[in-house]
Amino acid sequence: MPPVWVIEQHDNLGMGGEAVQDITTDRGVREAAPGRALISWVLFDWAAQPYYTLVLTFLFAPYFANAVAATPAEGQALWGYAAATAGVIIAIGSPFLGAMADGRGRRKPWMALFSVLFVAGLAMLWHAVPGADAATIFLVLAAFVVATAMAEFTTVFTNAIMPSLVPHSQLGRLSGTGWAVGYAGGLVSLAIMAGLVVPDPVTGKTLLGFAPLISLDTAAREGDRLVGPFAAVWYALFMIPFFLFVPDKRPSVGAKSARAPLAELLETLRSLPSHRDMLLFLIARMLYADGLAAIFAFGGIYGAAVFGWGALELGLFGIVLTLTGVFGALIGGVLDDRIGSKTVIIVSLLLLLVGAFGILSVDQSHVLYVSEVAPKGAGSEPFSSAGEQVFLAFAVLVGLVAAPVQAASRALLARLAPPEKMTQYFGLFAFSGKVTAFMAPLLVAIVTQASGSQRIGMASIAVFLIVGLVLMLGVRATSRPPA
Repeated sequence: MPPVWVIEQHDNLGMGGEAVQDITTDRGVREAAPGRALISWVLFDWAAQPYYTLVLTFLFAPYFANAVAATPAEGQALWGYAAATAGVIIAIGSPFLGAMADGRGRRKPWMALFSVLFVAGLAMLWHAVPGADAATIFLVLAAFVVATAMAEFTTVFTNAIMPSLVPHSQLGRLSGTGWAVGYAGGLVSLAIMAGLVVPDPVTGKTLLGFAPLISLDTAAREGDRLVGPFAAVWYALFMIPFFLFVPDKRPSVGAKSARAPLAELLETLRSLPSHRDMLLFLIARMLYADGLAAIFAFGGIYGAAVFGWGALELGLFGIVLTLTGVFGALIGGVLDDRIGSKTVIIVSLLLLLVGAFGILSVDQSHVLYVSEVAPKGAGSEPFSSAGEQVFLAFAVLVGLVAAPVQAASRALLARLAPPEKMTQYFGLFAFSGKVTAFMAPLLVAIVTQASGSQRIGMASIAVFLIVGLVLMLGVRATSRPPA
């Protein structure tokens, strides 16, 4: 059947309300949007990434586990329960919000609402004082849950806008570039916080050996606590171009009388079994995204526990991994458009498993599970021990392939989903990444608490990656679901 051309009206909110017209087919837009729109869309990843880099992975999460909670094991368990709670909220809310948005036109007003809540949740992390009482810990974890849910809700709408900006033949590069720019934003924000602001509690110096740029109370760990408010300000500042220049759909005529969002969502869910590849992909992604998120959520905590890393080592660790992520995302985006999203995902998952098992093969006196090495000496230089170096090498491999598997997944969904239900399917995409998202953190928390071993708790993550990989092998990445 020849392609059916559809004229859609878009408007640049904040630019005087003028309409931007683009021509789409059943396979997406014919021409790329203006450069300022593409740059502004990519800046979303730059704006949001400090939350994932500073809060979720390298600085705040290890600080919470090691200084705010009573013990590191208890801190890891509490963080896991909070991450699981956020995952449940995201899993329930994302598909419904996607169905609601597709039937009512504009997406950016929703993004503005979620952005305000996201910024508020990040700002509340300032209250995470060392050795906090139970009420304060609950407040901090609640703020973390809100910030995590709002970050994912906002991403649903951002991802849904992506296919309207470039032809499908360029989706891999746009998605990969977004991830690369996001990693670069995480790297810059990490360099600022770890290199200039957050001091080591022992030396009082930053990662670069300087006195903190801002006068902070080291005993009260104000540098670590500032991570949340800093990420909030960063996001608010760099989201301005997105709201100004990225085109958004006009509300459809009679949108308010459209069918209820729940009915739209149920219809889409009922149609999934008739499209085997989309259903299989969503299930596979559900599992491997869960495992990947758990690796990032607990990787820094595990490294800090094994080697006693402080702010200096965690900062260097984060910079190295983030820098490799930039290159991984760029390379993965090019390969996506050349060899296909499915191939990029499968190869990335295989390498991710190698990296994950390699990380778990390291403890204070062993590498590769059985090879004995000298433990890290007290007061030694960062990454000077053999165990740290092997740990870092496997972590670099994880950082290199984590971005391609995520960027390629986003591009594959955009290629498979029907344009008129794009936000719904990206809602299901978020659902697939979160419906079992509580399971990996919950399993890590339960196993860690039951065994008293962070290593054993982390090992449970591999199950999600392996099953997701096996299911992904069966996906035929050439068809679209029915409209």
